[in-house]
Formats: sequence, C-alpha cells, structure tokens
Amino acid sequence: MLSGRRLDLLDPTPMDIEIEDIAHGLAFVARWNGQTEGDFAYSVAEHSLLVEEIFGRLDPRAPVKWHLAALLHDAPEYVIGDMISPVKAAIGQGYGDLDARLQAAIHIRFGLPAVLPATVKKKIKKADRISAWLEATRIAGFSQREATTHFGRIDPALADTFAIRLRPPTRVRADFTARHAALMSHL
Repeated sequence: MLSGRRLDLLDPTPMDIEIEDIAHGLAFVARWNGQTEGDFAYSVAEHSLLVEEIFGRLDPRAPVKWHLAALLHDAPEYVIGDMISPVKAAIGQGYGDLDARLQAAIHIRFGLPAVLPATVKKKIKKADRISAWLEATRIAGFSQREATTHFGRIDPALADTFAIRLRPPTRVRADFTARHAALMSHL
C-alpha cells in the first residue's frame, strides 16, 4: 500500500488497514467499469459518500458508527476493485469470502463490529440500491424502467434531492478522508 503497509489479501488484519490507502484506492476505482458519462469516472469513493448521505436521510437518528459503516460499505474494493454482479457470481464463493475477510478487518480497524447487525446491513443496502438507481439513470445510460428492474423502485421526490458528482479523484479522495475523520471524531 502507499502508506507502506503490507496487506495480506488472504489473511488481512486490522493493523494492515489505513484510511488513506482506502480513500486513495476507492477514489481511483471506477464504478460501472468506467462506462459512464462525463470527464471523470464515477468512483467508488464518490459512490460511498453518496450512500452514506442517503443512509443518513433514510435513518436520521442512526448512530454515527452506522454512518461510518455506510461510508465503508465498499471499502474492500480499494484492493480488489469493483466488479459487476454477474462477474462476482461467475467467480463464486471465493470472491464473497475474500470480500468478507477484508470487510471484517476494516470494520475492526475503525471500531465497528466485524459483522454488522442484519438490520443495519439492510438499511445500508437500501441506500446502496438507491445510489445505484441514481447512477444508472443519470450517468450510465439506463432508462428509469431498466434501473427499477435492476435496483427497485425509488421515491422520485427522494431522488431529486441527491446529486451525482463527477470530480477529479484527488478531490474525491480528500472528501472521503475528511468525512471519515469527521465521523471518527464523533464516535
């Protein structure tokens, strides 16, 4: 990692995890395999910031630790990349196991439970699906009907309150790191 840490992907430990590495990696990993409109790829870091914002709107009284979990929901992708669901399915259980081990190490590193409570995970997944719907319809060329088929129906009034931003990776990295620091300061 750029921090100088050595991360064993098959046996990650919390001590091998640094937020700067996560922020850097996620800011340079493109969602939708880079097949989006705009001058910059829509990064996993930008997506993660949006998911955390949506999560907060869906559950305004959620504890800060669950906001942090929402921000870090795709954190393993800083080293394993963002693969579309059909590819993950083709790879099989090995991908899921790797993702789960990395996520557990990341969670523990930042004071979260290794495995989130099912109710929290479900709320984060809902925010993730809303973000995916917004991304699909605004920058990935999906019709609203297609997006609804893949990601579920969303409230149009809610959709209008969120923006999809395409920004330079260095700016997104800085915002991701700042949001992480803000959340950590309230734990």
